[in-house]
Amino acid sequence: MKKFIKIFLLFLTVLFCTLQISAKKENTVNKHQHTNFLINEKSPYLQQHAHNPVNWYPWGKAAFEAAKKNDKPIFLSIGYATCHWCHVMERESFENEQVAKLMNDAFISIKVDREEYPAVDNLYMQVCMLLTGSGGWPLNIILTPDKKPFYAATYIPRESRFGRPGMLELIPQIRQAWQTRRKELEQTADRIVAAMKQEDASPAVGPVNVNAFVEQAAQGILASFDKLDGGFGTKPKFPVPQRLMFLLHYWYQTGNREALQAVETTLLKMRQGGIYDQIGFGFHRYSTDVEWLVPHFEKMLYDQALLAIVYIEMYQATGQQPYRTIAEEILTYVLRDMTDKDGGFYTAEDADSEGEEGKFYVWNSDELKKILSPRELMFTEKVFDVSDAGNYHDEATQRKTGLNILHLKKPLHTVAGELGVAPHELSQTVERIRQKLFKVREQRIHPLKDRKILTDWNGLMIAAFARAGRVFDSEPYRQAAVNAAEFIRQQMTTESGRLMHRYKDGHVAIPANLDDYAFMIWSLLELYDATFDAKYLARALQYEKVLDKHFSDRQRDGFFMTPDDGEKLILRPREFYGGAYPSGNAIMVNNLIKLSKLTGNSQFAAVADKTVQAIAGKLQRGATQFPMIMNALLATGNSAGEVVIAGDYDVPETVAFIRALNKNYLPDTVVILRPPDNEAPILKLAPYAKAQKMLDGKTTVYVCKNFACQQPVQTVEAMLKLLTIRKK
Repeated sequence: MKKFIKIFLLFLTVLFCTLQISAKKENTVNKHQHTNFLINEKSPYLQQHAHNPVNWYPWGKAAFEAAKKNDKPIFLSIGYATCHWCHVMERESFENEQVAKLMNDAFISIKVDREEYPAVDNLYMQVCMLLTGSGGWPLNIILTPDKKPFYAATYIPRESRFGRPGMLELIPQIRQAWQTRRKELEQTADRIVAAMKQEDASPAVGPVNVNAFVEQAAQGILASFDKLDGGFGTKPKFPVPQRLMFLLHYWYQTGNREALQAVETTLLKMRQGGIYDQIGFGFHRYSTDVEWLVPHFEKMLYDQALLAIVYIEMYQATGQQPYRTIAEEILTYVLRDMTDKDGGFYTAEDADSEGEEGKFYVWNSDELKKILSPRELMFTEKVFDVSDAGNYHDEATQRKTGLNILHLKKPLHTVAGELGVAPHELSQTVERIRQKLFKVREQRIHPLKDRKILTDWNGLMIAAFARAGRVFDSEPYRQAAVNAAEFIRQQMTTESGRLMHRYKDGHVAIPANLDDYAFMIWSLLELYDATFDAKYLARALQYEKVLDKHFSDRQRDGFFMTPDDGEKLILRPREFYGGAYPSGNAIMVNNLIKLSKLTGNSQFAAVADKTVQAIAGKLQRGATQFPMIMNALLATGNSAGEVVIAGDYDVPETVAFIRALNKNYLPDTVVILRPPDNEAPILKLAPYAKAQKMLDGKTTVYVCKNFACQQPVQTVEAMLKLLTIRKK
């Protein structure tokens, strides 16, 4: 009997625990009042909206079939996970029951992560620019069920204000128009598509005048240069690294000191400003003011990659240590905070934490007094411009908030002179302060980190690490580049050798676009430069073949953003303009010129030339908008050359040649290594190097410049005399 009671009690205990677990599971499932079709998506941005009362669909066949079946227009909303105003619109409208009911009644609503579908974003951003004259995110487009747009806007408030229509008023108006004036809306959509096709089909205007376009671009950019604070134009100020790369290259070709000064001032002023994270390193997205003080606090992977490359190039051009230090700080941030355990690089960090923009990054005096000694606090106030009143103004009221954005109002050596301390002593003190504050800041609630891995942005970051590994002779940087490239090869490449665009939590999706291939080719060329392993050059050539087969525009030249076997959009977009980061077409012009030099295959250069000619009309209207294409045109100038080093990679003589080349800024020169013990792989790719052998058993260097080859040399000094080297 006792045994039976024990068993019965055990049964009741198990039953009770099971019911508790079930209840907990039920509570977990039901803790959200709403769940829509985004719940199974991998994009952090889409996941942010998965519990909105709006019945969101992801971009795909199901959404468009639902629109046709229900005879409803489509509300297409495009943004990204770290977009501040996307968060604002979500809180105001997409989480609002009244707005959601109107949207669900009137539309089939689609959410798109612009970073997952850049071609979709590009296409409908063109619509917004055409209809409103401006663009940005969130991007909201209203479409017919067959994807044709008839209305466009960026941020839309919930209620109308300051002449901007609100969602509560706008949705009923569009619903009524769809029901009563459908034909008129469809005709508007057809006219918009026709206008876009006409703009895209603008004919070439004849041969490209390289010198004229380059000069036009340089003078146009320099005309907008802010000589006091650096950067270009007025607020908001963006880093625009492509412009800086072009101006540095322009200085190298022409000796124009104004161009060098523009790059130098901008790079140093940005590092001093609040746009730079003085405690954890890395650059924020842009500055809301002309002095680089108050940033938009999100951090994007592509900014870190491109700015690191600019600082590395400036270090080569000037030999000044601060530029190297800044590049290494950027890479420290990426390795610490933005690198996946398997080697890939994450996409971005948000501007907001705990619902407030910049909260993670700012400080008040009371906090600092608790953390720092009185002497350290005094240095912090002097160095980082900290005060009790704060230096951070509220964006709406412009009143000081009592919070401080740490920044360097003056260079450290200037502050050291004012304080009467040695510069190295001040630097050591500031570093101790930085480490203390970093340790405390790490305990705060961090902004959202978008952990998806994108092939194109990883390509940019791989290029930066490979460049740093080569120029700084750093094996850890080389290895970071190699690891990420292997991640892309193993995790984001199909059996047929085609790339995929997005990886998240072990899930790979979305066929690669032009930027994926273009940026990865760039990274592989940089990896060849950093390692002289011919497999990277071979892989770059394989990707070029994929582009040629599936992305080439056979009628107008250049490359489409999407492959010929990809999703059919209302227009197959081509993009040449460089916005936040360069276009795939611009990078491919650079890639093709370099591939032509490396392999001796002039066909690559011919394709690059045709691509530039395809947009000659656009260049005439505004060459300043195409800095990376201008950069490529500079690479075809008189200083362009090829260097072949015939020698063992590990012997001191060969290493000395390689280091001398890496130390100098030589943007127009390509280098090939022909190692005698393993020459077959590179000779297969660059057959012209067969005649360029070691002489008398010694490392021998062959320099060809401006289509003429010089006599071989065997000393570093002799090699450098044959190259165009310009120093500040």
